[in-house]
Amino acid sequence: QVQLVETGGGLVQAGDSLRLSCAASGRTSSIYTMGWFRQAPGKDREFVAGISWSGDSTDYADSVKGRFTISRDNAKNTMYLQMNSLKPEDTAAYYCVVGSFRVGNMRYGGNYSYWGQGTQVTVSS
Repeated sequence: QVQLVETGGGLVQAGDSLRLSCAASGRTSSIYTMGWFRQAPGKDREFVAGISWSGDSTDYADSVKGRFTISRDNAKNTMYLQMNSLKPEDTAAYYCVVGSFRVGNMRYGGNYSYWGQGTQVTVSS
């Protein structure tokens, strides 16, 4: 089992920045790909960003490309999401996800084995 704890959410104004963190514990040796999804009230869950074990492969949703940066520190079993130039449409619960797959679609939620409990990001206009 892997446990995930997200931190860093909060209430900010449009244009501000936030950094989310996701700390993994437990059977972390099984983790390869990590990522972030989000879900706004009344909307479907959507992919935000993904990163491979080495960090040399990343993927971003078009809606966040150029504003968000995903990174990870494997020594600390922690992943980050730096969010800049936040917009009201970024308001959502953000979920950390991890999976053991090395080749596959980072954007497909079904590829991930573990999900965090979520952290709320609210961006006011």
